[in-house]
Amino acid sequence: MTIHFGTSGWRAVIADEFTFAAVGEVTEAICAHFANETDRPVIVAHDTRFLGEAFAAECAQIIVGHGFETLVCNGPTPTPTVAHAIRSNHAICGINFTASHNPPQYSGMKLSTEDGAPALPEVTTKVEELLGKPPENQPKAAAAKTPRSFDPRDGYLADLEQKIRFDLISAAGGHYAYDPLWGTGRGYLDELLQRHGLSVTTIHNWRDVLFGGQAPEPEASHLNQLKELVLSEKCVLGLATDGDGDRFGVIDANGQFITPNQLIAILFDYLVESRKWQGGVARSVATSQLVDRVAKSHGLPVYETPVGFKYIGELINEDKIILGGEESAGLSIKGHYPEKDGLLACLLAAEAVAARRTSLTDQLEQLFAQTGRLESGRIGVKLTPELMPVLKEKLKEEPTDIGGRKVKSLNRIDGLKIIFEDDSWLLVRPSGTEPLVRIYAESESAKDMEVLLEQGRKYLLG
Repeated sequence: MTIHFGTSGWRAVIADEFTFAAVGEVTEAICAHFANETDRPVIVAHDTRFLGEAFAAECAQIIVGHGFETLVCNGPTPTPTVAHAIRSNHAICGINFTASHNPPQYSGMKLSTEDGAPALPEVTTKVEELLGKPPENQPKAAAAKTPRSFDPRDGYLADLEQKIRFDLISAAGGHYAYDPLWGTGRGYLDELLQRHGLSVTTIHNWRDVLFGGQAPEPEASHLNQLKELVLSEKCVLGLATDGDGDRFGVIDANGQFITPNQLIAILFDYLVESRKWQGGVARSVATSQLVDRVAKSHGLPVYETPVGFKYIGELINEDKIILGGEESAGLSIKGHYPEKDGLLACLLAAEAVAARRTSLTDQLEQLFAQTGRLESGRIGVKLTPELMPVLKEKLKEEPTDIGGRKVKSLNRIDGLKIIFEDDSWLLVRPSGTEPLVRIYAESESAKDMEVLLEQGRKYLLG
């Protein structure tokens, strides 16, 4: 079995590759990597998946055996809350047992470093190299320390209250709907809104390790019940978060799903206008260039990164950007953690609607009127053993024409991005979290974008 850290941690199917033995091996390697930092605590957490608390307990017991103080979050905990806990407790790292938005049969280990950011490849590569190797210095007696349970929730919520204009949201009033998708956001996002005088109807707010039989991903096809609730109860917004609370989904008052690509552009424009902050915007290579057009209208720079929020997190740490976002519904802002935060994104959407007294749909149309319309989408192709060598060859090619479109340039930051003469584009890359090949496309019309996606599939499969 090969254990590999992908875009956001190590993920595998429970009882297949994700076993207590494998968790122990990864934990030992992490302890070996941080062996000279035992004077600082380690944060351990889990989401609502099957056996999450048992895996976390096993991990914590190994960590204290290596002499670290170990703080175990006392219930299912969002990934951004873990990031705050790491920073506020001056921890050397954090380990969260979660597979985020993956299907319910998966679990995973997200490793975050002392700044609260997902561990960069230079860290995870060293951890992988230590897997299965005997420790250079033997573990210290476990009796020296025992794992300590603690509650990170209140500190995280208090921090969010300093970063969101709840005075504006409260003044605007209205009713909200929230769907945590049986994940860790329950008792976080709804609690904050209620604390500030808003009424909230929450659905799917109990633990279901099968997540209703689907992946806990807040995409449009998974939010039909939320949409119905928004329309029937005349809500300001319908808000959703994924299994570990780091991704967002937003339904506008008219029932329209606002895509992550669209919300990133809207919120960047809103923050530039409302905060008067200096800096640029960061997006992954797979994310819509609508935000580039917004940045150009404000005379601000754009930073393009590989897929994986850890790269955007570096720019937040360097205070270079006002906002960083990914089309997979990851977002964070200046002064926040270098980790995506779905709860923050949902609250910023509520703030933008309250402050501007205008729906997100109308704000999007206003952006399109200024910048021109862009439509983006993606599809997934199962990465079979037969397709793997084909993919490797395709990523090396230098096409000059795809479906009759002339290629203007190629971008190999992550996968193969093909930019055409009309500035539409196509990207082919393997997923870092699932056995899939992702195909992304963007054009000025939805119909042409769909055509591009199909051309991308044909290009891949030949």
